[in-house]
Amino acid sequence: MLVAGLLGGYCAGTMAAAMRRVRHPARAARGFDGRSIVHSASDAILSVAEDTSILLANPAAAQMFNTSVNAMQGSRLSRFIQAPGPVAQTPLDYFPAGGGRAGRRATDYAVTGIRTGGQQFPVEGSISSVDHQGRTIFTVILRDVSERHLVQQKLARSHDQLRQLSSALQSIREEERTHIARELHDDLGQLLASLRMDLALLVRVDHLPEASLRLIDGMESNLLTAITSLRRIATNLRPRALDEGGLYFALQGLRDEFVERYGIACTLLADEAELRLDDAASTAVFRIVQEALTNIARHANAGNVALNLYRTNGELLVTVQDDGRGIRAEDMEKAASLGLVGMRERVWAMHGEITIASDDPPGTRIDIVLPLAGHVG
Repeated sequence: MLVAGLLGGYCAGTMAAAMRRVRHPARAARGFDGRSIVHSASDAILSVAEDTSILLANPAAAQMFNTSVNAMQGSRLSRFIQAPGPVAQTPLDYFPAGGGRAGRRATDYAVTGIRTGGQQFPVEGSISSVDHQGRTIFTVILRDVSERHLVQQKLARSHDQLRQLSSALQSIREEERTHIARELHDDLGQLLASLRMDLALLVRVDHLPEASLRLIDGMESNLLTAITSLRRIATNLRPRALDEGGLYFALQGLRDEFVERYGIACTLLADEAELRLDDAASTAVFRIVQEALTNIARHANAGNVALNLYRTNGELLVTVQDDGRGIRAEDMEKAASLGLVGMRERVWAMHGEITIASDDPPGTRIDIVLPLAGHVG
């Protein structure tokens, strides 16, 4: 009688829905056996008493746990689902915060199943309860999610490998930038400086034609322009201040160049002592701020920018805020937004967190938290 009552309670809603679809519900109900619904269900279904003994199991449950229906009925739930603690007194203990009275159902709680032989596997399920003849009966529906977990693990491994590849490529690119910047400064820069000195000596020659003097003046002007461009290119590749003075002075130079080049006011709030970091962290922070300023210059139409960097509780907090037109939510996830992607990759490579939001009034705010363990210079 108890099992029949449980089956009837479980199948009542399904049967009523089926009856509403036919012309003669009374005729459809005759000969209808609700147990067939439970037995043919693809999900594992268990009816469990308050003392965690299994009252009913369908064939899908027996197949999932590699046993038989008869072996499951009468057994304790702990034989097939790993108990979360040393003592599990009710079925609800196996599903933290789950359960409830009839009509309430907690779904998608992850538990660990135990097959015959002791093999463990991930299970996702739901639990609900109903009062039946003065007893509380729990209905447990389980799904084997082993394949999903395998896919998730493969995706996680692939994601980690891509992160490692991205970090390695960034390191290689930074080394190449440093090498090219040094070559430009030491070789080409010295050569241009030498040519300028030769021109200065040439001007001192007596009785040069006026046309020659004008030509020399034009050559010197072109040399000065070339030297200025060379310095800017070398600085963008790898600022010497980052290697010689440290992160604080490199950010000062970046701020000054940004203001001069784009005419956008920019304030830098930072303490030199708090920005004494190793080369890897200093380079990452500099590139993040550099990319943020580049995005502002290209897209924000801003008039003011504020850079704020400070240390607290072993972390470096970086905030870049502008008063421009703001960034749309859909633009933050675009694959073409390589600047944002690069910033995120650098932050994640340092196991940090980055938040990009559009403020009201319009503007964009970037908040970055970087752990400094092992990076303090």
